[in-house]
Amino acid sequence: MSKYSDIAVHAVKSIQQGVTECPISAWTDAALLFYPTSKSSREKSCPKSAFLGLCEQGRIKWIKSGSYTKSKCNKRYALEALELLDSNPNFTAKELWERISSTRYNHQMHVVLALYKAGWIR
Repeated sequence: MSKYSDIAVHAVKSIQQGVTECPISAWTDAALLFYPTSKSSREKSCPKSAFLGLCEQGRIKWIKSGSYTKSKCNKRYALEALELLDSNPNFTAKELWERISSTRYNHQMHVVLALYKAGWIR
């Protein structure tokens, strides 16, 4: 896994535990925890947008659907990954990405897999 997996899990736990209701704030706070000295890593948009795209669609337990991201591509990648995982829950991040896109991978699938394996996808 990656730190972005940890950020996604921490963000969902923050919402589940009532620390915040906002997935954007939850991600930002978790990113600061895992990347306290790297602003560029904290602000990396691809994994964040994949997470927020799933939130937006109401696909993560404890998180209300809403308007959380402007990213269309990363949201689509995350949703496509969920469809693939329904057919084969043993896909790796690399295998998922190869089936979804030919562009450079940027941790989106690590976020999806962490939430999927935690049982937090609906």
